Amino acid sequence: MHTSIKLTAVGAAVLAIAGAGGYFYYHGPSVPHAAAPAPVQIKRGPAPTERSWPARLETVLDAGLADPYGVAADGKGNIYFSDGGERNTVSLLAPDGSVRVIAGGAEGYRDGVGAAASFNTPSGIALDKKGNVYVADTGNHAIRKIAADGTVSTLAGSGIAGFADGQGAQAQFNGPVGVAVDEDGIVYVADTYNDRIRRIAPDGTVTTLAGNGQPDLADGIGEAAQFDTPCGIAVGKDGIYIADSRNDAIRRINPDGSVITLALTPATEKDALLRRPMALALTHDGFIYIAVASRGRLLQMAPDGALAGLPDAQHPADPATGMDGIIQGYGPRSLAMAANGTLLLADGPAQRLHRIVPASEPGVKLALITTAHAAALAPAPAPTAADAPDTSLMDQRSKSPMPWPVLPQNQPHEVVGLMGEVRGSYDGDSRHHFHAGLDVQADVGSSVHVVEKAKVSDPLPNWAFGTVSEGINLGTTSYIHMKVGRDKKNKPLDERFQLLLDDKGKPERIRVRRGTRFGVGDELGVVNQMAHVHLDLFDRGRVVNPLALPFPGLQDTVAPTIQGIALYDANDRRLPEKKGKRLEVPRELGEVNVVVDAYDQMDGNLARRRLGLYKLGYQVLQADGTPLPGYEQPRIMQTYDQLPKQREAVKVVYSADSGITVYGSKATRFTYSLLSRLEHGEVTPGRWQISELAPGNYTLRIYAADYAGNTATSGRDLPITID
Repeated sequence: MHTSIKLTAVGAAVLAIAGAGGYFYYHGPSVPHAAAPAPVQIKRGPAPTERSWPARLETVLDAGLADPYGVAADGKGNIYFSDGGERNTVSLLAPDGSVRVIAGGAEGYRDGVGAAASFNTPSGIALDKKGNVYVADTGNHAIRKIAADGTVSTLAGSGIAGFADGQGAQAQFNGPVGVAVDEDGIVYVADTYNDRIRRIAPDGTVTTLAGNGQPDLADGIGEAAQFDTPCGIAVGKDGIYIADSRNDAIRRINPDGSVITLALTPATEKDALLRRPMALALTHDGFIYIAVASRGRLLQMAPDGALAGLPDAQHPADPATGMDGIIQGYGPRSLAMAANGTLLLADGPAQRLHRIVPASEPGVKLALITTAHAAALAPAPAPTAADAPDTSLMDQRSKSPMPWPVLPQNQPHEVVGLMGEVRGSYDGDSRHHFHAGLDVQADVGSSVHVVEKAKVSDPLPNWAFGTVSEGINLGTTSYIHMKVGRDKKNKPLDERFQLLLDDKGKPERIRVRRGTRFGVGDELGVVNQMAHVHLDLFDRGRVVNPLALPFPGLQDTVAPTIQGIALYDANDRRLPEKKGKRLEVPRELGEVNVVVDAYDQMDGNLARRRLGLYKLGYQVLQADGTPLPGYEQPRIMQTYDQLPKQREAVKVVYSADSGITVYGSKATRFTYSLLSRLEHGEVTPGRWQISELAPGNYTLRIYAADYAGNTATSGRDLPITID
């Protein structure tokens, strides 16, 4: 990504660098002007790729997108992208910021010119050197071609899910997601739900390169090789590279047809970098960039096989907040390499297109996206300043009742868990992660139902078959702790759920294709032994609080309970308290950690049920009971409206004795580190700077509130003396 040239000649030197693949000019040692030779024009190739180069992520399009998936770039700076949402389009973003739809506009299966053509959940795209755009038309089980004049034709596929080699419409695919094209115009397809890699000749003849249709992991030639839900594909100098998504592997088909595994994550590795690889981009010198679905990370794999996260210069690693220092989005779908070496990324859940550039490169807005440009893409009128993208989705949701995920959907149910609560792990870590959503009590075996209509955007939307954590994501909502797509007897609910069997004929997992549609009230499965349904809510990739949804009959008139307030010194020693006496706080301590033990409840909760807070803050009162200047209103330190991306951040806002392990106590303990800030999903560690207060008597008053606005009134005051 960078060029490094050492000039060792004596005297003046001039160096001019062109774009990738351009020229540079070098003047040698200084000589009298009359004798100076003419500049020598030297052809150079692209700059060598650096290992782990510090990068910066910039957004280039963030309006008018529903489900951005495929992305590609031509040599003129144009960016092509697909959107598998309601409009089902392929569009072009020009260097001047203008956006236009080049084909599509309604869900369907029709060839034609521009808007007269239609797609069904277009996914990966690729460009050939003639300017043709190839589209993996997932929902139509076909590969489409958009000519430079906007004419859409079907290169191969019958429009019906299946498997068959042949020419044009004689061939069949099953939900293809990835597509690539080589210099000769040969198209390669990740035939995702057929677990095969296919080849399409320029005349439309389809053959199978590798895979036997049985999802598994095996190297070999042709049918001896096996893949499991391959999604990403790219053409390299030495073969065809595949993101073998469910195998957590990077594979390559060599020119002789043999399939080899280049990188593989062991199933036992918990927080592996290479988890659910979705997309690939190749450099000229053998590096591979990999976008993974797990934690949204962007990785770099060197020619020697070394794998590392691409460093995020803007958000470096910070153990205190759980930042891992790796460039990441919310749900990367596709990667592309522009002619100048810039990486392009389609982030589906975030509804954005990004570029990744060296941190040293000056910030340049690649495209100025205007309301008019967004109107060309959006299925609804263009957003206005009063309807910003970050809030419009939640605003729309809050305007009409949202049914419950269990029956009856229009009547209240007991809420047994809230977003932001601390949760433990099976290994005994009581502060392992944040609870991400809303838990609704339900009997084991009762049915789970859709709360809002959805079109599946993730190629692998469900997980953890047969375990207590089994669930499915439907774009902006997730449902967990259920038998996905099955009834009490493990029979599939309908044709949307494909039950896969192992070699002994026993159920192994459920497969749900990208593009599958669900309506409000549709059955998704049955509650497993966890005896509740966990509902996650997302807004442009962010995990947000499901209490924003207006569930019918939900009431909360119960104020939070504050059980205790404690102060700890820098060595984590609790400051001693005497019953009935003010807590003495030596001013020379400088700073202390304030820990608040508190919990909430809702109407209808069992007596032992404890829920987390929504807001936490504090005031400092003077000896006469009036607020200290600057504390007239509570200082809100933590608001659980959305969660951080970093799971480890839970240890910043909760103290060490918080939480519950899976096999631990029956009641979760919520002890909050008051001065650690959680705001808009960002965490900042903090302590109370008591050295800034003059000696004297004060009252530390805690502000603890739930989502309904109820606040704690007892146990909230701690009298202290600073001396």
